[in-house]
Amino acid sequence: MDTVKVKINGIEVETPVGSTILEAAYKAGIRIPTLCYMKGINAIGACRMCLVEVKGARALAAACVYPVTPNMEVFTNTPALRKARKTTLELILSNHRMDCLSCVRNGNCELATLAKEYGVDQYKYGDGRELKVDLDTSSPHLIRDNSKCILCRRCEAVCRSNQFVSVIGANNRGFKTHIASPFDMPLADTPCVNCGQCITVCPTGALQPKDDTQKIWDAIADPTKHVIVGPAPSVRAQLGECFGMPIGTNVEGKLVAALRRLGFDKVFDVDTAADITIMEEGTELLERVKTGGTLPLITSCSPGWVKFCETYYPEFIPNISSCKSPQQMYGALMKTYYAEKEGIDPKDIFVVSIMPCTAKKFELSRANQSASGYEDIDVSVTTVELASMIRRAGIRFTDLADEEFDPSFGVASGAAHIFGATGGVMEAALRTVYEVITGETAPTVDYTEVRGTADIKEATYDIGGMKVNVAVTSGLSNAAKLLDSVKSGEKNYHFIEVMCCPGGCVNGGGQPDQPGYIRNFEDLRALRAKALYSEDAAMTLRKSHENPVVKEIYDTYLGKPGSHKAHEILHTSYVEREIY
Repeated sequence: MDTVKVKINGIEVETPVGSTILEAAYKAGIRIPTLCYMKGINAIGACRMCLVEVKGARALAAACVYPVTPNMEVFTNTPALRKARKTTLELILSNHRMDCLSCVRNGNCELATLAKEYGVDQYKYGDGRELKVDLDTSSPHLIRDNSKCILCRRCEAVCRSNQFVSVIGANNRGFKTHIASPFDMPLADTPCVNCGQCITVCPTGALQPKDDTQKIWDAIADPTKHVIVGPAPSVRAQLGECFGMPIGTNVEGKLVAALRRLGFDKVFDVDTAADITIMEEGTELLERVKTGGTLPLITSCSPGWVKFCETYYPEFIPNISSCKSPQQMYGALMKTYYAEKEGIDPKDIFVVSIMPCTAKKFELSRANQSASGYEDIDVSVTTVELASMIRRAGIRFTDLADEEFDPSFGVASGAAHIFGATGGVMEAALRTVYEVITGETAPTVDYTEVRGTADIKEATYDIGGMKVNVAVTSGLSNAAKLLDSVKSGEKNYHFIEVMCCPGGCVNGGGQPDQPGYIRNFEDLRALRAKALYSEDAAMTLRKSHENPVVKEIYDTYLGKPGSHKAHEILHTSYVEREIY
């Protein structure tokens, strides 16, 4: 790799050719402040916080877009720069509604952090407290408050570049510029897929998941309700970040302990439902291959992806697996199998899911999600919402001793745990499908070709003499590329996994907020996924079809994978949606 040497604040740094000053400074151990910059997504130099002095240059340079040159000398912390950044922050705050004490991002706001660092006079150019609340609450998954928007354009960029849909952007010009949907229509009236990726990159409280925690507090306080909770695979690998633990820390035991202390009657694991998903989806794949059914089969675990397909690629609706997502299978089984087993009326069971995904909030309202006659899931909350509940309850999360899930629905395989990472569903399915087809023990359970965060991953496996072509992708712009290649005939697959969010559920819209300088220089997706793969590798139970709880459910209740009863409870259908 070709490199150049530059000096930053007198420190010599060797950095790859083509690097920006921002990247070179990071290598020198220096953080240059940014608000608008997101690596690979939004490099526009608009916020002017990253200005630096370059020796010999006539003007201050935006470090996020200014490339290094050999022997360049850069200064990042001069009196003039500190003054310029402070003034920029004061001007931003003059048009920013400051209800910081009650803001959802209190203690974790990039704007507030920089304001404190630079000792700003928050009222120098105007009193942002006088701004009126400007809310869009139309969508089931988020709240947008433009009175806290700083026009960084991160949300616009991620919606366009990573997620294809581009349903938000800058409207009007000059002082009237604001972020909104086309023609200022409510977000719910647009073809938004509810992924929440805009939330993950917002530096302030302008975007936040819609808070549904009060519904849970009310249910727990209701003596007539039997309240059950279950977390998704990736939640255990991210929740610790909300309490200052290192990125990628697996906190499964503490998670269970905290949920019990919140007052839930039963603490189960959605991962058990993920194993059942593999049984149903694997059976569906085999049936389509045997009978000449519609191929490729495409996974249905990600509701953001499903809605995207229904809206933008409806011709692929027949390809989507009819299996409900693990969340919905979990809820359906709680109000059918578990209700019957425990002798509880389904109407008295209140099922809560803890998800990495804001699109799960939308999924609750889809058709054919009421196997018992009542909604499969009553409330879905994000990792961030759960952390808020834990704090409000006064639970000292980091001090908790590990506890285990309740046994009735608390045993999961390693295959289920890796659902949270892109490629995990594919790998889990391959472990089971291989052994079902061949009747032999698979030579390996590690299908490493489908792991990692590459945009599109492809592999061909010999399963019982049949060449099976598979593909894995995450992020909807990548999904569009993959579908286009299938539609054109360029690619031919039997099985495709699509995850809506780049990197999979570990990077979902409901996961803990991380500031831009972390997102720009740390691979959050890989660090979080590593926790899931490590848990899988340490287990002896690594195949969904070997899960004893799954076997019992089929033996005593469902019959067999793909049975009529299984279809009634665990499968669903899809609809074509209009773009506008």
